[in-house]
Amino acid sequence: MSTLNYHHLRYFWAVARHGSLTRASAELHLTPQTISAQIRELEASLDEQLFDRQGRRMVLTEVGQLTYGYADEIFSTGQELIDTLRGRPTGRPIRLAVGIVDVLPKQVAHRLLQPALELGEPVRIICREARAEALLAQLALHELDVVLSDAPVPPAVQVRAFSHLLGECGVKLMANPRLAAKYKKGFPRCLDGAPFLLPTEDTNLRRALSRWFTTQDISPNIVGEFEDAALIKAFGQAGAGIFPAPSVEEGDVRLRYRAQSIGEAEGLLERFYAISAQRRIQHPAVAAICSSARTDLFRSD
Repeated sequence: MSTLNYHHLRYFWAVARHGSLTRASAELHLTPQTISAQIRELEASLDEQLFDRQGRRMVLTEVGQLTYGYADEIFSTGQELIDTLRGRPTGRPIRLAVGIVDVLPKQVAHRLLQPALELGEPVRIICREARAEALLAQLALHELDVVLSDAPVPPAVQVRAFSHLLGECGVKLMANPRLAAKYKKGFPRCLDGAPFLLPTEDTNLRRALSRWFTTQDISPNIVGEFEDAALIKAFGQAGAGIFPAPSVEEGDVRLRYRAQSIGEAEGLLERFYAISAQRRIQHPAVAAICSSARTDLFRSD
């Protein structure tokens, strides 16, 4: 082999990532037959078999796994170059594609993103909301510039991504004025048997709250469980139960939902992360988000 055909290598990389010719062909806008032929040419040039073809599945051989590691580094670095150049001033708005994990409070997400709109040049923000796993998959495909999350990249998620801690804050327990007046006295023991509106069990905040309830010997009456933080607050505003909110969001919750703080869950912290495909953040809008979060939003917490 004298030279490496990078077109063939890219087709191989797409199939390896998807594990399927059909899905890779949809991404590359080529027929499966064309991609298959190009991969066979790559295998011939390397004199190595890269895939075991098991029905419709394409399973990497040992050499294929080694080749995939190099290909992933090559094309990820190339995408970093594109991202860096895309972030340079061109007279057009800088494009910022942001994934927001669905459990992240909307007001926190807004405050995190606000500095991106205050750069010296125009920025066009594209926001997508979904579960962390779906957004991290889009990040790996370079469809997103950053993912805002309440947790770092889970160990079980096999994507090349880097978690950047933006800050942490306490957790307030809040309710409408009627409930707040009833449960303020004797906090936190007064919460035993109190009605609660909580995030679903698959969230970091719910798990942390469950541990806190146990250490405080509190058995809450769970009235509802929600995936959407805004929906929790809407039910809380109507008086359905006590609900948690990050302390950095307390002022917004008081005004928007007319809620009052009953107390803070002592020792409980909620953390927020920016997750990128690169170790060093180079996109100017993402850099502004990270800098402002660390110096302003979470400075006093």
